[in-house]
Amino acid sequence: MTCITPVRFVLFTIRLQSYISEVARTGFLVFRVNPELRRDIQQIADEEQRTITQVCEMLLHEGVEAYKKEGPKFMQLLVAKQKARVKDS
Repeated sequence: MTCITPVRFVLFTIRLQSYISEVARTGFLVFRVNPELRRDIQQIADEEQRTITQVCEMLLHEGVEAYKKEGPKFMQLLVAKQKARVKDS
């Protein structure tokens, strides 16, 4: 009688801390962006060989960390920049 034992091969595992969360997501954010911004994000993703989701997650993470550090001042600066962009358009 032959006994077949399942064998699992693992070459190596490297655990890196990064902005990219585990594969299993626990929530979703869905929002609209203008086509030019989406193209810019897609270009970044292509150049960095990442997905749009990964790039957006990194950018959002950095924005949240900056807000935690600087508080409302950070948001006021973003709003002022956005108003200037709209005015120049």
